[in-house]
Amino acid sequence: MLADLRRRTILVLVPLSLATSALAPLPAQASLVDLPPIDRITHYQPKLPLQVFTADGVELAQFGAERRIYMPLGKMPKLMQDALLAIEDTRFREHAGIDPKGMARAALALITGGRKQGASTITQQLVRTMLLTRELSFERKTKEILLAFEVEKALSKDRILEIYMNEIFLGQRAYGFEAAAQTYFGKSLTQISVAEAAMLAGLPQNPYYANPVANFERARQRQRVVLQRMRDVGVITEPQLNAALAEKLVIRPAGQRSIDAGHVAEMARRAVVERFGEGAYSSGIRVTTSLLAADQRAAAAAVQRGVLAQDRRGPWRGPEGHGDLPKGQGPELERAAAEALKDVRDDDLLRAAIVLSAGPKEVRALLASGEAVTVRGEGLRWVQAALAGTAKEPLKIARGDILRVVRNGNDWSISQWPEAEAALVALDTRTGRVRALVGGFDFSRQPFNHVSQGWRQPGSTIKPLLYSAALEARVMPGTQIEDRPFTAANGWSPGNSGSGSADGYLTLRQALAQSNNLVSARVLQHTGVPRARDWLGRFGLDVAKQPDNLTLALGTGQVTPMQMARAYATLANGGWSLDPVVIEKITDAQGKVLFEAPPAPPLTDDNRAIPARNAYVMNSLLNDVTRTGTAARAQATLKRSDIYGKTGTTNDVLDAWFAGYQPAVATVVWMGYDKPRSLGDHESGARLALPIWNEYMAAALKGVPVASPAEPPAGLARAGDDWLYAEWANGGAVESITDNAGTALAGPPTIIDAIRDLFK
Repeated sequence: MLADLRRRTILVLVPLSLATSALAPLPAQASLVDLPPIDRITHYQPKLPLQVFTADGVELAQFGAERRIYMPLGKMPKLMQDALLAIEDTRFREHAGIDPKGMARAALALITGGRKQGASTITQQLVRTMLLTRELSFERKTKEILLAFEVEKALSKDRILEIYMNEIFLGQRAYGFEAAAQTYFGKSLTQISVAEAAMLAGLPQNPYYANPVANFERARQRQRVVLQRMRDVGVITEPQLNAALAEKLVIRPAGQRSIDAGHVAEMARRAVVERFGEGAYSSGIRVTTSLLAADQRAAAAAVQRGVLAQDRRGPWRGPEGHGDLPKGQGPELERAAAEALKDVRDDDLLRAAIVLSAGPKEVRALLASGEAVTVRGEGLRWVQAALAGTAKEPLKIARGDILRVVRNGNDWSISQWPEAEAALVALDTRTGRVRALVGGFDFSRQPFNHVSQGWRQPGSTIKPLLYSAALEARVMPGTQIEDRPFTAANGWSPGNSGSGSADGYLTLRQALAQSNNLVSARVLQHTGVPRARDWLGRFGLDVAKQPDNLTLALGTGQVTPMQMARAYATLANGGWSLDPVVIEKITDAQGKVLFEAPPAPPLTDDNRAIPARNAYVMNSLLNDVTRTGTAARAQATLKRSDIYGKTGTTNDVLDAWFAGYQPAVATVVWMGYDKPRSLGDHESGARLALPIWNEYMAAALKGVPVASPAEPPAGLARAGDDWLYAEWANGGAVESITDNAGTALAGPPTIIDAIRDLFK
């Protein structure tokens, strides 16, 4: 006991006497110990993370061991500076590196067993952070004091404070006060309140123990100390103190992003590290993507709502876990709830909550943030069947159960993590720039990027591309195609989801609007599978992943949503295939351009993918699909006539698609399970993917005038009520396709068949 008291006395009083005796000039004192150079401070180069931004300058993500956003002192609010100095170093502007009065107070408290007080100045803390270890020893403390003198001689007070406020660790990987403000409150330092500034100012003392994400109550206690100190030194008034104490702080959940774009951020990270190595994490590299912030927000919200809607049509699977709660209310309950939820990942959409009470008509719960919520009425209806015992083993909700809730306006609903996944990608049809990309429901739970990596069957979304090939084989929109059962030579017998046509024939236009499978198979048989597969390559699809048989007509090959977006953008822009671009530019910390994507190539006849008249006719067909066909909800919902697209649903509803466009933007939505299984007996692309597409496009096209119909390009003529290629205006187009119902289909047309057709 006596030895410990002696050690504590020495560790405080000896450095104190060293700092205040002035018996020897600084160089003589410095010679007593081996001091490290102070270059790291005087030539400060902050470790800046790899940052990823939208095209319009909104940050998407940071990568690196240290999350830091450098802010010059001149831009830091005086409130934040004053709050920090009030609690950490009130005499900062007066002392020369150490504060003898503060050290004397700390020494007295330590020797007498009083309340522990901080004795290190801002300058000492900076020296300790950047140049020394945290070892508690006489040698380290001596070095700290001597180095503090050196730093004070070399730098101005403002520069010392600026470095400190950008370098200090403040918990949750946040270094510096601007990063901490965004980490904890989701806002810039320039927007914080007195209460928030006090909480941030309280972090340097113990950022692991008392940050508001790790332990809100401890952070709150520390904040009260800071606020009182701010009042004592005159930084704030008594009314400001009372208002700050009463302010309810909203803490941003750990890992929450202002824009949900984890899959794009990961694409950017991989590209940068592959090009520049691991040093990219600390050298301040900035990546500018092609994303538009508003579009990305709308896309993420649409995907999340669509997936949750699909999940809600299935059963509620019960609580995620359970935590023990004491009886009654008050601090003990809050502490127990926080303890139960500490290892449960909170989410800005699916909020983690622990049940306080549960009944058939009302469930009360406490969020991880400490907010109490009540679920009743519509928010409880989904789970009432399980609670009422209609299932074989009825589920129950009890006090202490951990579950998920979502907010709908002012109301709350019980929810759960969905099992299905979805993806959305939107391209600028003239440049190929990606305006929005959502690779899955939640990147932190499933980092797999379904947009670029998810190879799935496209179902009927392939039909417009195959019909485009058929146009070049003289099949026109008015061509009559038999719609009766048949069996192909290999024994394959497709079927329609509907009852088929009344008279046994449909035009190509009608067949696409109805998504008729039998007609599509006959059209493909006429075109020829090899020719159709090659044509798909013009749209950017991987030909090798498409079947070499008639099942291609029903989309049994493999595509990614990105490929389908590129393909439909080709139809939208009049026939040009453009390479999608996600990463626009990479710069270093000084703004030097390290990489820049080339501009989109000019849309000229030299780089066409398909003829202009082909694209025009396909636009006409796809406009009917969204006006009167399987996707009629598109034009009806958006109240626009310039909408084109096609639904897609694969066998057993393993995949649900909608691919479509307005002339300026092509968007594809996919939904399915990672391990393929049915999305539901009554589900379809129109029911699952199209609502997501509609929600996103409503936001993307807000304020955009309806596009006037394009003028028909050269080489087209009208025949009756429809288009056909001009050279066949007086005959030569295929009038009908039939195989004499019930007989087996032959293989693709032979050369002899083609020659015979020429002389018909």
